[in-house]
Amino acid sequence: GSDATFMETTGVRQDKDGQPGWLIRGEKMWTTGMHVATHVMVFARTSGKDGDATGITCFIVPADTPGVKVEEYLWTFNMPTDHPRVSFTDVWIPEDSYWGQIDRGLGLGQSFVHQNRIRQAASSLGAAVYCIEESVKYARARKPFGKPLADNQAIQWPLVELNTQCEMLRLLIRKTAWEMDHMEHKEIERQISDKVSMCNYWANRLVCEAADRAMQVHGGIGYSRHKPFEHIYRHHRRYRITEGSEEIQIRKVAAYLFGYAGPKRREFEAQGIKA
Repeated sequence: GSDATFMETTGVRQDKDGQPGWLIRGEKMWTTGMHVATHVMVFARTSGKDGDATGITCFIVPADTPGVKVEEYLWTFNMPTDHPRVSFTDVWIPEDSYWGQIDRGLGLGQSFVHQNRIRQAASSLGAAVYCIEESVKYARARKPFGKPLADNQAIQWPLVELNTQCEMLRLLIRKTAWEMDHMEHKEIERQISDKVSMCNYWANRLVCEAADRAMQVHGGIGYSRHKPFEHIYRHHRRYRITEGSEEIQIRKVAAYLFGYAGPKRREFEAQGIKA
């Protein structure tokens, strides 16, 4: 696993031919892109015990290092997949093959999730808007029984709801991204991590709803693979799980809202209210 609570992959110091280095042993799931990657980031426990936040190091391992093996490409809802399970059997790398600091890799991983989450939100928003626009075009052009589908409020109103959410979400994404651009990297987690999570979980839900509605508006052809909507649904459905599940995003927003983290925590502590 690649989380802090249970990490089977380990890194231990070991010399080889008089050169200091590390011996990596373990397995990783969901190592996306290994079919083209030249290097793989491997988070491994280098000290401490399971569940410790410290003691995790991020190693940079060349993909062609002896002992690195793609065991299988995992079957998923969205096929074909580029998500393999990779094993590391006595993989030796030189001593300086780590990123950041030894034993401080978890913080490194947590620091770049915000960029991934806002990018993911923008991607899902764009796909949602595409689904809505294509549905509107189709509803105007399709005329069963001589009357455009678009004349029916049962077609109009769900697309209005989705379109309204897209417009509001677009502004929150742009505002949050602008704030990220004008803020020190480490301040993002302290100040606006909740806004990033709001953008992320809402966008990833919204695109699934928009793709589902596009299938419905398009009828049988929308359900088929002659249109892209079923693929948009399959592709973006995973974003409700990856890069922090939507439950983790909502928990982050709650922590900021109730003062367990973020600016409100400092406000509450100033009032004598402890987290």
